[in-house]
Formats: sequence, structure tokens, C-alpha cells
Amino acid sequence: MKTAIIVLLLLLLGGCQPQTSNTVAALPDSTATLVATTAPLPTPITPHIVLPTSTAVPLPPTITAVPTQFHIATPTQTATPVPTATITATPIASCTQRVPQDDLLTIVTQQYSLSRDYAPGDLVSLNDLLPFAVTKGYPNQLRQVAAEPLAAMIAEMQAAGLQPQLISGYRSYAQQEIAYRKWQEKEPERAAILSARPGHSEHQLGTAVDFGSPELPDIVGVPDIEFHTYFYQTSEGVWLGENAHRFGFTLSYPRDGSDITGFFYEPWHFRYVGVELATALHESGQTLTAYQLANLPQPCVPEE
Repeated sequence: MKTAIIVLLLLLLGGCQPQTSNTVAALPDSTATLVATTAPLPTPITPHIVLPTSTAVPLPPTITAVPTQFHIATPTQTATPVPTATITATPIASCTQRVPQDDLLTIVTQQYSLSRDYAPGDLVSLNDLLPFAVTKGYPNQLRQVAAEPLAAMIAEMQAAGLQPQLISGYRSYAQQEIAYRKWQEKEPERAAILSARPGHSEHQLGTAVDFGSPELPDIVGVPDIEFHTYFYQTSEGVWLGENAHRFGFTLSYPRDGSDITGFFYEPWHFRYVGVELATALHESGQTLTAYQLANLPQPCVPEE
């Protein structure tokens, strides 16, 4: 009871005094010493935080394409082809159908022939260019491109004291046919190498000539003979062999060329091909036929 009264007094006094710290002032000695007991502070309540359990976050729903009513195919891009030129081989005609364009190097051999209808368009009469002693009155013709160099060559031969004779010039397909038949009657086994078959003669080109010499009958021992391999022994034959190339003429069928030309040796037969080529052939010893076959395209399909 006494203790309760003391506590009450202390509370009343505490309420009238200004607020101070919680320290209790000492009482006078006459009063009993009071021991202040501090009520225990309540135990702080620690909040219990409950963390949510980790839960997998659901994935968003898969978006499914809504099918359209029509299926539209996307076209595949295809490269546009670039047109290329097609090389078409020019058909080669049969040799019997060939019509050369007045080319000085047209190939005419035992295999390569000329059309029956071919005739040069610039033929001139040699009787108008050369004296009778040279032409002997034969109605020979030659292409203009070859006739003028021939006249110049004949003039130089005559100036050197020679007596060249012109036995044959242009010869048509029909004329060659007649000449070949004569050789068939005379030399049936050798006609093909002694005379060209019709269409296979360089004379049809209008650029080939056959020469003669007044010395030939005496050398051969046969009067009035015009053609013989001994022509190369005549003065005219020797001069032509050494100088014809200077005027653009070449010996078509030399002594050692029969294997490639297909014709027997004809020292009297010269063909105009131009000064440059004739000189090159003369210096190299190559035959005209060998040069043509090596450097010119195949002109036609040979006959079987």
C-alpha cells in the first residue's frame, strides 16, 4: 500500500514537471530510496514476409497462321535466256556445180572441177594483142587480167631474140571435152594424166596458156609437133622457167609435182596468179596446187 502511494505521487509530480530525460532525480536522504523499475519493452514483432514460390511464366500462345481461302503460289524468278547466234555451215556444192567468182586462185585439179556453164566474163582476143607469129592464127582468148601481163612478157621474149608461140589459151568445157576424147582415142590408158577431163582443166579459168617453140620439132625429131616434155630444152622453155614469175605466171605442173597435182609434167603450161605469189612459188619451189590445198578452204565436194 505504501509503495502504491509513492508511485502515485511520483506520477503526479512527473506530470507537473517539464519533460526531461527518463533519468529519475535523487530524493532527499530523508526519503526512502526508490528503485525505479522499468517495465520491459515489448518484443518487437518481426513481420513474417512470405515470398511467393517461383512459378514458371507461361509462354504467350503460339500464333497460328490463318489459312487463306486461296493458295497463291509465288512465281520463281527465272533468268531470261540471252539469244546466241547460231553458226550455220554454208553447204559446199559439188565440184561440178561450182561457179568461181573469177578468183585467180581457184583450185582446179583431178578432184576439184568447174561447172559446165562457167565462163569468165572478161575474156579478150589474143589476136588483138599479139602478132600472128605468136598466135599462129588460133582464135585464143584470155582474161583481161592475164592478157596484158602476157603481152608484156611476149614483148620481152621477142626483144631477147626468142620466138614464143601461143598454142592455147581459154578453153571452154565443151572444147575440153573434145580434146579429152582425142586423147582417149590416142592414149586410152594415159589420157587422164596427159589431158584434163572436162571441168578439170585450168584453161577453163581463162588464165592458163600453153606455149610452143619452133625448136621443138628438131629436138624431138617429129615434124610439126607442138607439145612435148622436151619443151623445157628449147630456148623459149628455158627463158620461161627462169622469168615467167616476174610477170605473174607460174608453172602449174612441174616435173616432180605429179603426185600432188595429178597431172603429168607439162613444161609448156603456165597459169597467171599474180607477181607476188608467182615469185614466192618460184623461190620456194612449191607447186601452185600444194599452196592452194594448204592455204585455201575446200572449195567443193570432189566427185567419187
